[in-house]
Amino acid sequence: MALLVVRVAEIRDRDAFAALFDHYAPRLSAYLRRLGADPSTAEEIAQDAMLVLWRKADLFDPAKSSVGTWLYRIARNRRIDLLRRGRGASLDLDQVVAMVDDAPRPDESLGARERDDFVRRAMGVLPPEQSSLVRLAFYEGRSHSEIAAVTGLPLGTVKSRIRLAFGRLRRKLESDGVLDAT
Repeated sequence: MALLVVRVAEIRDRDAFAALFDHYAPRLSAYLRRLGADPSTAEEIAQDAMLVLWRKADLFDPAKSSVGTWLYRIARNRRIDLLRRGRGASLDLDQVVAMVDDAPRPDESLGARERDDFVRRAMGVLPPEQSSLVRLAFYEGRSHSEIAAVTGLPLGTVKSRIRLAFGRLRRKLESDGVLDAT
């Protein structure tokens, strides 16, 4: 997905943007509805977030976050702003990008990168059926119901496999000294 954002940033590739829009807009809308937004507001905010992507794709930094994380943060901040302003007022897109573009301090960035590396290595201890579900849930931001629909697995199976995966990840990270075993 990050390569599609690069294509949007560098050459304003409409096909790349369409692929990103088709993938993320429905997910953003569903996420916003889960946060309590009504369907029309959720749709509006999702479209605003995608518009930020089109206009500000050059500000996306894959070293800081994934495309999904960046877009979900934009949508979440936009929703919070609308709630604070009373839904009627609009927010300047540059303000949204400024909220998202708050770069971490160097020590925070290093810690986050190290933590991400530990987690990615720990994912290697998971069986493929658990690893794939964790990736869908946390790297792609899909809900358990969406994962069940995509994989054809029963919802209970999805939930139990993710729970088992977390147990294994926790034990691995504790044994590596990354997590405190308390």
